[in-house]
Amino acid sequence: MIHGLASTLAEKIIARASGRGQVRPGETLVCRVDLAMIHDSGGPRRVAPKLAQIGAQVWDAERVVVVSDHFTPAADAESARILKLTRDWVRETGAAHFYDMQGICHVVLPEHGHLWPGMFAAGGDSHSTTGGAFGCFMAGYGATDMAGVLASGEVWITTPETLQLWIGGALAPGVSAKDLMLHLCASLGTDHNGQVIEYAGPALAEMSISERMVLTNMAAELGADTALIAPDARTMAALRATGREPPEALRGTDAQIFARWRSDADAPAARAEVDAGALAPQVAAPHSPANSDAVGACAGAAIHQAYIGACVGAKLDDLHMAAAVLRGRRVARDCRLLIAPASARTTSQAAADGTLATLTQAGAILLPSGCGACAGLGAGLLADGEICISTTNRNFRGRMGSPNAEVYLASPYTVAASAVAGCIADPRPLLAERGVARPVAGAA
Repeated sequence: MIHGLASTLAEKIIARASGRGQVRPGETLVCRVDLAMIHDSGGPRRVAPKLAQIGAQVWDAERVVVVSDHFTPAADAESARILKLTRDWVRETGAAHFYDMQGICHVVLPEHGHLWPGMFAAGGDSHSTTGGAFGCFMAGYGATDMAGVLASGEVWITTPETLQLWIGGALAPGVSAKDLMLHLCASLGTDHNGQVIEYAGPALAEMSISERMVLTNMAAELGADTALIAPDARTMAALRATGREPPEALRGTDAQIFARWRSDADAPAARAEVDAGALAPQVAAPHSPANSDAVGACAGAAIHQAYIGACVGAKLDDLHMAAAVLRGRRVARDCRLLIAPASARTTSQAAADGTLATLTQAGAILLPSGCGACAGLGAGLLADGEICISTTNRNFRGRMGSPNAEVYLASPYTVAASAVAGCIADPRPLLAERGVARPVAGAA
């Protein structure tokens, strides 16, 4: 709290970044950027010409992270050209942190310790909101804005209002953070422009960091500017495990960080509540995440492909969910199951703990890490008339290939169960047969 007035977490971070004692929703300010992230699709090939036009250099190479993830590995000559351009730009500018074909940017950033509570970060991708799971304000910007960030280290921002979303209860077996987000897309709507979603509550406290990342990632589907989760012991353990030190201005004991980077109890903010314990597995029908309902509404619908991939749906926890369903079972004959782990580290961990063996023994086809079919690139695209159920975050028409294909969205549990059934299926009976009595991605 500053000057006796209460502030939300978002307002505290923006105040620090703008050099102000306090800010209020609606104020337009210039913020200093602690970190700028770009990838091969919207990065150098888009921003380099803009920087050249104004004769600008990168303001601080140590604060720039570049990730190649959209066109990896190159599937054609144009993809190879884009990747070469990206690599050349990194060498020319001296960008200090380059992760080439190591996974999807929103997963690679926290894996390598680039995020920290209280940071103000800018990302060249709409799902940069994922960073809010670590208590930092990270929003997505287009190429023109990112060129300005790279040239100046600053960005204009209009302070958003905060919607505090209290998540009560506890997720049931077979229900995950993805189900919660699909439910929210349907119940809260997708037009929260000018708002930041701040998640809290007992269900959140029991979620793994990976599951919390789902909540902040899909704030983009809610239409919010970004999302935030106040740091706790689990946050700090995950960050310190990376071995990277935070910016000097944000260092402190855990107690100091917890006290500084959270909303004041009486901060003015809109509030909403959801009971996580009341949720069944959810499925979003084509062609919007807002077309979500309990799995029973579309159970039995035929599918040709099941896809477990993307920043939101192929982290280690997600692969563990799929394995819990697939262990000892086989993918249906007329269905293909494609799995693209979210990062190289995820692939390594899943290989080490036996998860990859479980998945491939069930008939899953392993793909390289990267954005791939989620972004309509690389392997896994759909033909006219094909139907897919996917762990991705968007199912817009044409998103995964043909505009005449259809994509349903669901959790890894539900996608795996559907692959076994050859049609959209509730995962809970399959989990019950295996004696799964708690969420796979829980407090562990």
